[in-house]
Parts: sequence; structure tokens; C-alpha cells
Amino acid sequence: MGITNWTEAIVFIIYLLFMIGIGLFFFLRSKNGGEKEYFLGGRKMGPWVSALSAGASDMSAWVLMGLPTAIFASGLGQIWTPIGLALGYALSWIFEAPRLRAFSIVSDDAITIPQYLTRRFKSKSYSLQVVCAVIFLIAYTIYAASSIKAAGTLFNKVIGLDANVAMYIATAIIIAYTFLGGFSAVCWTDFFQGMLMLGALLLAPIFALGMLDADTIAAITGKTADFYNPFTSWKDILSGMGWGLGYFGMPHIIIRFLSIRSQKALRKSATIGISWTTLILIFATLVGIFGREMLAYDQEIVDKELVFITMVRQIFPAVISGILLSAILAASMSTADSQLLAAASAFSSDVYKPIVRNNQASDREMLWTGRMVVLIIAILALVIASSPDTGTIMNLVSNAWGVFGAAFGPVILLSLYWKRLNFAGALSGIIAGAAVDILWLVFLSGTGVYEIIPGFICGLIAAVVVSRMTKAPSKEVEDLFDAGVNYVEE
Repeated sequence: MGITNWTEAIVFIIYLLFMIGIGLFFFLRSKNGGEKEYFLGGRKMGPWVSALSAGASDMSAWVLMGLPTAIFASGLGQIWTPIGLALGYALSWIFEAPRLRAFSIVSDDAITIPQYLTRRFKSKSYSLQVVCAVIFLIAYTIYAASSIKAAGTLFNKVIGLDANVAMYIATAIIIAYTFLGGFSAVCWTDFFQGMLMLGALLLAPIFALGMLDADTIAAITGKTADFYNPFTSWKDILSGMGWGLGYFGMPHIIIRFLSIRSQKALRKSATIGISWTTLILIFATLVGIFGREMLAYDQEIVDKELVFITMVRQIFPAVISGILLSAILAASMSTADSQLLAAASAFSSDVYKPIVRNNQASDREMLWTGRMVVLIIAILALVIASSPDTGTIMNLVSNAWGVFGAAFGPVILLSLYWKRLNFAGALSGIIAGAAVDILWLVFLSGTGVYEIIPGFICGLIAAVVVSRMTKAPSKEVEDLFDAGVNYVEE
């Protein structure tokens, strides 16, 4: 299929070149840096970049495609998902971020989540790091596939490019700037992409509302039909709110907490990040509502998750629509790059260096190992995304989101707030949370209850019960806990 809109295509190309340029800039700037520089930006990220990077790495293409389409198709019964996400995100910044940053520093300056959990308990065992790395590699490959699939859908619908070809191009771009610039490049590209996503979601529903006539607006505010009823079932409410639990264990998001340069900057980041995410979720919901009134129900729009794309192309001229639709690329790429880097850091720092190389790997070797892992996972994600049986973008995201939230959320929170948690409890909680989440998805998804909820509960119970049944933490571990709680910036 040939290109159908050259103006939009040119805008996309300019945008993609800009992203590669950022990666090249940080490659040239920090080519002599070590693994801490590549995987954590040297803990030098400012509040604006950290906040928008955390938000953009979270809000993948599903917030522009999956979420508006879910509301477009099913009505306000789906509004509990954005409500749950907004609450979970706010609580993670308020209660998790300050302590996690402090605890990671006192835990021998840990730069990854598996590394933090191992050092938090002064353990010499690598079992927890290996388990974490396996979960990372599997879940992030699926998660990244959703972003690559979204990019393929966008290029196919907007400029007529074959979807598989588009996926190859998007994957190559993501690899390029992640491969070159590491964490700093990822954060700065996420910053610009976060601004673009917010602008697109602000403009689309506002202009759509302006195009609706008075009778339609009255209908929107006055209808009592099922579409506008948020209280459809307790399962929708429970499952929607359950999405918020994912934030406490989402590695590519909470790793931003570790990268912020100071506790003072973290507080500013929290305000920016919570505000940004709340606005994104509100306007994504409005896209779904106004899209239903403007476009009417269309099965193709639902099947291919095209509400935002269709609205923007109908409302704006090609130059503007090209810029706004680049927000989908931004959402896809800002999440995929973060996931690739988090998975690479987990394997390189937590498996390859301590186990394969017995802590003898040089900084240069670590950097290239991480880059090779980025390449391998991206290729696997591309294979999954290009398969016709992968399901929708929203389904892929929900599956990966559930595993991460159930596996890591309870254990990370307990590690920050419960002194009695020990290594055995942490390991048990991670395994139980992930296992129950996956088993619920496979065998009990028909219940209509999102698998993250039973997974999170079982992970929490397993961590507490096993910690109580096994030996209490040593005085050295308890002292580390106290140091984290009482941490004061130097």
C-alpha cells in the first residue's frame, strides 16, 4: 500500500529523526560513563525530566488508543480504570518514591530493583535477582510488543504503510536511541514525548466538543442511558481500581524514583508527575466520550482501537494531525524504550555481572552486554507484535501490568515499611504474586476480576507469612532499615 498522506509522513519522519538525535547527543556526551550512567543517568535527573519521563514511560499507546476505545465501546463503566490509575500513581509518588530512593542509596547504591531487593537484606544469594530478571525479560517482551504493535497500526492507518514494515521501522528507531544514549536519552526523549502526548490529548477533545452542536452537547450532559452509567457492575469497579496497584511494582516507572538527584527535587517531581498523569487520564476519557458522540459506534474503530486517530484526522488539517498523531508514536516509543532498558539492566547488572562474570566485568563490557540485551528483547517483541494472534494493545498491556504489580508491588512496599520482612519472605512474595497472577489469567479470567488483585493479595500474604515463619532479619539488616527511614540528604 502506498503512502496516502505525504504531509503526515514528513511530520513523522522529522519527529523520528529528532528522537535519534537525542540518543546520539547523549552517546557522544557520556560515552565514557559506566553502568550507573547508562542505566540510571548517574542519579542526576531533574524534577521535570524525571516526572514526565515516569509518566510517559507509563502511559504507552494504550492511553491514546486502548483506553479511549474501551470507553467508546463500553461507556463510563470503564472509567474506574483511569480513576484507579490516577489514585495508584499519586500514592506511589507520595508513599513509595521518597523511601525507595533513600533505601536504594543506603543499600550500597543499588541501581536496579532486583539489586535493591537483594542488597536491602544483605544477602549473598543471587536467587532473588535471577527470579526478578526472568520475570522482567518475559513481561517486558510482551509489554514492548504492545508498543510496537501500536506503531504498526498507526503507520498503516495514517499513511498507508504496511503494518509489519512500520513495526520494523519503529523497532529500529527505539533500539537506536536506547542503544546509543541509555537512561539519559530515554528520559529526555520521554520528556519531549510526554509534552507531546499531553498537548494532543488536550486539543483533541476540546476541538471535538467545539464541533458538536447544542443538541448533542445537551444529550451528553443529560443522557441516562447505559453508556453514561459508571456503576455497571462491582467487577468493573474492582478491576478498574485494581489497575492502580500496578504502580507500586512497575520497574520502568519506579526506577525513575531512584534517578532523581535529590529528595527536594523528588517532591517537585511528585507534584508535576501527579498533575500530568491526572490530566492525561481525564482527557483520554473525554476522547472516548466525545468520540462516541462525534463518530457513532463503528466496529472497525473498536477492533483496531482507532478512536483517537479517527477523531484527529477528521478535525485537523494534515500538518496538525501529523503532529498530534506523532503523540501515539511518542506513547509507544517512550514506554518501549524504558522497558527495554529496565530489562537490559536487570539481566546485565543482576545476572550477567555477578553470576556469569563473577563481578569481574568491566564498565565497557557491561554497557555492551546491556545493549545486546536491548537488541534481543526488541527483536523478540517485534516477533510477538507481528503475529496475527497477539490480541489487542490493551490486552497485552494489562497482562504485563498485572504480572509486575502482583510480583513486585507488595514486596517493595513491605521492604520500605515493615522491618520484619526478610529475604525469604521477599523471594516468596515475588514468586507467589507472579504465579497467582498468571494462573488466574489462564484459568479464571472468565470471572471478570482483573488478575492483579488476587495476585497482589497472595504476594502480600506469602511475604508476610514466610517472613514470620523464618528467621528474623539480622541486626545489620535492621540497621539498614533504620538508615533508610531516617535518611537525610548530604
